[in-house]
Amino acid sequence: MDRDSRTESIWQSNFSPIVRTSMINTEQIFDVLIVGAGITGLTTALLLQQAGKRCVIVEAKKIGFGTSSATTAHLNTMLDTHYYEISRSFGSSGAELMAKGAKQAINLVFENVRTYHISCGLKLLDAFLFSESKQQSKNLEYIRKGMKEVNVEASYTSSVPVPIPFDKALIIPAQAQFDPVRYLNGLAQAFEAAGGLIVLNRSINRSTVKDHGDYSIALAGAHEVKARNIVYATHIPPGISLLNFECAPYRSYVLAAQIDGTNYPEGLVYDMRDPYDYFRTAYISDKRYLMVGGFDHKTGHGQDTEKVMAQLEVYVRKYYKVISVDYTWSSQYYQSTDGLPYIGRLPGAGDNTYMATGFSGAGMTLGTLSGKILCDLIITGESEFEDLLSPSRIKAIAGFSKFIKENADVVKHFIGDRIAIDDLKEVKEVNCNEGRVVNYEGRRYALYRDASGDITLLDPVCPHAKCLVQWNNAEKSWDCPCHGSRFSVDGCILNGPAVEPLRKVSLEAL
Repeated sequence: MDRDSRTESIWQSNFSPIVRTSMINTEQIFDVLIVGAGITGLTTALLLQQAGKRCVIVEAKKIGFGTSSATTAHLNTMLDTHYYEISRSFGSSGAELMAKGAKQAINLVFENVRTYHISCGLKLLDAFLFSESKQQSKNLEYIRKGMKEVNVEASYTSSVPVPIPFDKALIIPAQAQFDPVRYLNGLAQAFEAAGGLIVLNRSINRSTVKDHGDYSIALAGAHEVKARNIVYATHIPPGISLLNFECAPYRSYVLAAQIDGTNYPEGLVYDMRDPYDYFRTAYISDKRYLMVGGFDHKTGHGQDTEKVMAQLEVYVRKYYKVISVDYTWSSQYYQSTDGLPYIGRLPGAGDNTYMATGFSGAGMTLGTLSGKILCDLIITGESEFEDLLSPSRIKAIAGFSKFIKENADVVKHFIGDRIAIDDLKEVKEVNCNEGRVVNYEGRRYALYRDASGDITLLDPVCPHAKCLVQWNNAEKSWDCPCHGSRFSVDGCILNGPAVEPLRKVSLEAL
């Protein structure tokens, strides 16, 4: 199964979803076109189809091609933005509503698994959050009080299921884990059984969508798709939008290892570092794996990504006797400026165009919640979460300082990358299986040399917003540091919001 990165996640290697070959009926007007077949798209589509809407999913690649096949698949009522922080920025009612939504999302996953008999290892577990210093312990108490105020159960415990020294720890019951790829395949099968249509290997360019009064026409490759509503379940909407400046792209790293002994964690475990590390146990093909993730950084921001993966392994080996590291991979997520996701109508695109993004590290929970919210908005025109999570919201007090911090990096790459003349290496110094932005006779090129020594040259300017891409040596991809677009070694799009590939440069042109 393909995904948006070179490395293979543990879920992909052990399961291949059924390949769907549905064709588009260009005469049919669908009630809803869902763009993207990850957790958000499939959940939204299934709920709408169940409610009597005629839906089509159009996916540029494969089911779960993006982050949904690379997540560690935690389901949490403990969100990345803690409830005391949400309460401070959005009021106690906002914090209570987010807690309610997280519980509804977890319940919906369990309901889907029961209803459609999805075999995906879904398991209810306790979660543990531990501190390693007095300052972290002080913050841990704020977190506990915030949970108590929104009726999320959390209490202190004297032990955690990982061999890491800690100061204090909370136990949070009624969390869960599962196999995300098997779950997605179950949703897809249920959607098709309900009469839904899935079209793979067709991309939707938002710039080609035209309004025709009661419906819109979108181009899926060379085929027209007519729909009264459009949902962009694409991690972040394609093209230039306000959301590009309200979300920052990050990459997170994961390994799955077999360890000596039986001290695999029974539960979901998190430390309080920044960025935090997270632990769980996975069961694949009768084998048990320790799964550890973390070491996050902004996409395309000068990190030696192979070194980051190595640092994660060193960290795990510090506390565990590792027999073998069988899988290492990374994935992408978007973090909003004010800490809450953006779910609802896409700003500037009309009342019948919807989107969801900004899930941070809670993608499985918030992607599922997005499906419920978007379904409610399309069917009834309203949702109890509509105002709180509206993509058009302006929260200057809550988000302005972080907005400035995140987009200071964007401004730097808009301007600095295009006017600075660095001492870049020449073509001959690029090794096999390596990429580098090089300076050749006064011009810049994205150069990749494959295992055979053959060279691919690209224009390194991201077509989305004209930033300069950076090389990701772990995933063998070109990553944009401004808004998170990612490209393969031959320039093809791996992640939006870019809607055009990197331009190829002929060697003869040099």
